[in-house]
Formats: sequence, structure tokens, C-alpha cells
Amino acid sequence: MKLLKVLAVITLYFSITSFKPAVKPTEDLKWMSWNNGYELAKKKNKIALIDCYTDWCGWCKVMDKKTYSDANVQRKIYANFIPIKLNPELGETYTYQGKQYNGAQLLALLTNNTLSGYPTIIFIIPSGKTNIIELSVGYSDAAQFSAILDQKLALKK
Repeated sequence: MKLLKVLAVITLYFSITSFKPAVKPTEDLKWMSWNNGYELAKKKNKIALIDCYTDWCGWCKVMDKKTYSDANVQRKIYANFIPIKLNPELGETYTYQGKQYNGAQLLALLTNNTLSGYPTIIFIIPSGKTNIIELSVGYSDAAQFSAILDQKLALKK
């Protein structure tokens, strides 16, 4: 009986210490600026994934920490999207379709004046001679966001 307890403890110990998660932790996602990223997305015929955030947005920070750090989410983004960060409050100048905009103007244009909060993820999906613009508003955890990425990929096909 004592031998069975010892074997059970040893088995449990090795089960716990040898366990490796299926998805290893990753580094921060490598984001591009609007002016570089949007042009690259067009050139590579990839979906532009624009993370619209502000420095004061708590859910934006949670999404950076928990969602964008997920290995599965990162794999999908790197394979099919060009990740772009856009803070409309920075006072920078952005070029879109040959015209210059400030951050607030660009965001209003891309969201058709329907921005309802942060974070807002804008997907610009190349589709022939035009683009499809889709929005995802609010925080999404890694599983939810992975499903959103799959939905946007389906629109491109």
C-alpha cells in the first residue's frame, strides 16, 4: 500500500513538471504605423488590421496584454494580416487614398462616423478594385478575437 502511494506521488510529480503548454508564450506583436502598414497591406494584398486605441483606454491595454500576446492570434495575424496601430489623438498626419488627414479625421472616415468606443479594430479587406471595411468594437479575448480573424479571412475569399 505504501509503495502504491509513493508511485502515485512520483507519477503526479513527473506529470506536473513535464507538462508543457501546447502554445508557448510569445513576444509583443510587431505593429506598423498607418502610413507604412497600409501601403504594405495593399502591396501584399493582405488585410489591414488597424487597432485604434488611446493611451487612456484601459481595455486597449488589456487587449494588448492578453489578446495580442496569444500565440494562436499572432500566427493568424502574421500569416494573413498587416497589423497597424492607430492612436487618433497623437496629432500625426496620415495619408489615405492620396489625401492627408489627422487621426480624428482618418478614424471618422474609416468608421463612417460611427466610432462608438475603444478599442476599435478596423479591417480593410482588399476586394477587387474596392475595399471592404469591417469594424470590431470593444475588447475581445484571444478565443473571441481568433474567431473574428477567421470571419474576416472568409470575407476576403
